[in-house]
Order: sequence, then structure tokens, then C-alpha cells
Amino acid sequence: MRIGFFDSGIGGLTVLHQALRFLPNEDYIFYADTLHVPYGEKSKEEVREYIFNAVDFMANQGIKALVIACNTATSIAVDDLRQKYDFPILGIEPAVKPAVQSCEGKRKKVLVLATNLTLREEKFHNLVRSIDHHDMVESLPLPGLVQFAENFEFREEIVVPYLKEKLSSFDLKQYGTIVLGCTHFPYFENSIKKIFPEEVDIISGSIGTAKNLKGILEAKNQINDGTGDILFFKSGFKVEDKETLSNYKKLLIMLDELQLCHLNFKR
Repeated sequence: MRIGFFDSGIGGLTVLHQALRFLPNEDYIFYADTLHVPYGEKSKEEVREYIFNAVDFMANQGIKALVIACNTATSIAVDDLRQKYDFPILGIEPAVKPAVQSCEGKRKKVLVLATNLTLREEKFHNLVRSIDHHDMVESLPLPGLVQFAENFEFREEIVVPYLKEKLSSFDLKQYGTIVLGCTHFPYFENSIKKIFPEEVDIISGSIGTAKNLKGILEAKNQINDGTGDILFFKSGFKVEDKETLSNYKKLLIMLDELQLCHLNFKR
């Protein structure tokens, strides 16, 4: 049985990429609801319907676990999905807790970058209230990054001016950690680094989700000896055209390169 990954678009590949690192011998289904992307600009009711339709489809494929690789979808539907299905369902949320812990000793603030809908959701506000006892956490919606990613527009000469405009009213020296609260945003880590001081950390919740997935499967004795094969679906239709499959492969390679760059930078 395969592991399912779901997102509104290609952002979920950033989470799948981490899963491939920790569980390289599993087989996967990746479902991108590209017909309805972006979720972050739609109503909560619309998005819930899209999510349940997609998960119904994936459940019929016989998956053994599901990762909601979308911060917006997690905040809206993960609890209700767990009530409906009997396989493990993991969500992803902005990595506010480690960011706050990291910044407390530095007397720096945390900036969460996400979609409008994620930042409006009560789940996000509850998360911040439970952790942020010193008013350290601020947030900024960046819906343009989702559109850039879905259009495969990653050129820094396009992305950096957008970021500079959106951050023009912020004192960037105040921040110790930037939280990437949307799974589309890790594609733009290098562009984000160009905006903030060098010592600012940039984190996301993808690694924690992948580690949690591995732990759950190990506890259930459901680790497979697969090949790392991935079946791709777009809004219920299997992706078979070579151009799209090639683009997905290029994105995973790009994430490999970003990961390697990040590791070298840390060293």
C-alpha cells in the first residue's frame, strides 16, 4: 500500500521531498488539486469540499497513511478527516514552537509567512496563543508566492522585488526566525534569504512531519520495501504526460539542491 500526499498544488512536493529522505523505500501517491488552487484565497466551505473529495479519491486507492501537505487544508479539515477515515492522517502546521524557542534567548521576533486563509484560521491563532507569551510572533500573508510556484516562476529577479514590496514596512533586523507557513514557500528560500539579515533562520514544518510519519509507520510495523515510486494525480486524473512528470522531477531535484545548499551553509 502506498502513502498518500495531498496539496492544493505543487507545494506538497516540498513535504514529499522530506518523506523521500526519511522513507526512500516507500511508494507514494501525490495528489495536487490544481483545478482549485490556490486554496488560501477561497472560502473555508469551498476548501473543505475540495479536500474531502480529494481524500475520498485517495482512500479508494488503498493508501495506508495520508499526509495533508498543505497548511491551509490542515487548519481547516484535519480533525474532521481523522474522524472519517481509519488510516493515520498527518497534517502540517507552521513551525511556530521551535521558532519561538529559538528566538526567546536572542530577544528577537518570529515572522510567519503563510496564506491569508491559514493566518485567519482559529487553529493558527490557538497555536500562537499557546506558545507566544511575550508577543514575539508576527505574520504576513504572501499569496503571490503560491501563484509564482504554480506558474513555475522561481527567478529571483521576479520574486525578490515582490518580497521587498510586501516587507517594505517591516524592520527586518527585529526577526530571528522566519517560519515558512505554506508548503509552496520553501521553493523560494534563497530569495527570502536575500531579503533578511544573514543570521536570520528560515524553518518550515516539513521535516517534523516526515519524521512523525516514519515513527507512526514503524510503530504500526508498516514500513515497506518499495522503490520510491510516485504516482501523480491532478484533481482526480492520473498524470501521464511527459512534460508535467518532467516538471515534477525537476522540482524534486531543485529541492535536493536547496537542501544541499542549506546543509553546506549550516556547516
